[in-house]
Amino acid sequence: MGKFGLDGYRVLVTASTRGIGKGIAEVLLEEGARVFICGRSRESVNKALSELKHIGEVYGSPADITVREQAEGVVDRACEVLGGLDGLVYVTGPPKPGTFAELDLSDWDYGVKLLVLSAIWVTRKAVHYLEKSERASLIYLTSTAVKEPIHNLALSNVLRVSIHNLVKTLSRELGPRGIRVNAVAPGYIYTDRTLQVARDQSARIGKSVNEVINEWANEVPLKRLGSTREVGYAVAFLLSPLASYISGVVLPVDGGRLRSL
Repeated sequence: MGKFGLDGYRVLVTASTRGIGKGIAEVLLEEGARVFICGRSRESVNKALSELKHIGEVYGSPADITVREQAEGVVDRACEVLGGLDGLVYVTGPPKPGTFAELDLSDWDYGVKLLVLSAIWVTRKAVHYLEKSERASLIYLTSTAVKEPIHNLALSNVLRVSIHNLVKTLSRELGPRGIRVNAVAPGYIYTDRTLQVARDQSARIGKSVNEVINEWANEVPLKRLGSTREVGYAVAFLLSPLASYISGVVLPVDGGRLRSL
């Protein structure tokens, strides 16, 4: 049995073929959970499955969760394969970087599907299965940007706030049905997305990518960027029986960067 007591847990992790989602899947598999992953393409899912299958029992299928039918369908497929659902870990791909002035209305339309509606769609479908579990848990991945807006990430700053209010709303509505609801808000985590944003920032301010990343690290009291596995440990804890009386919480995983309460 792993340190978090997740043996046999049936968990769907969305957007999990790379980055933070994949790091979460790795940790959950190591802890004995049975995990279903998804990504936008068959190729990305197959690649991730080949890299994860030596760790534990993992399944997956392609799904674009910005499309309602696919978002709902991947929940059904996961539950069919796993024989039910004990946990949904909602992760989504990153929104387009840019300031408010640079983004057009189509960016905002897509951003709402990516960061808000996709969560609604998978949650509505997942609750039907989760309420049949005695250890049900919903966990949403957001960002510390909802507490302290990050330059050049207007879509994330504005839209992810909705998920925090979804957590508070659902924790009250679903608590009586035995479903715990929490969120994890990563700060600067080293991923391909982080490198993309660093390159964008580098081009804007005339500094190297390494200089940009070092400046970000210096904003963090621990003086480094986090890893995807460190986010995974936080998710594993919140899913686990160790967190059985924790619901409605947003847990920053940011090395102490946030200054706000």
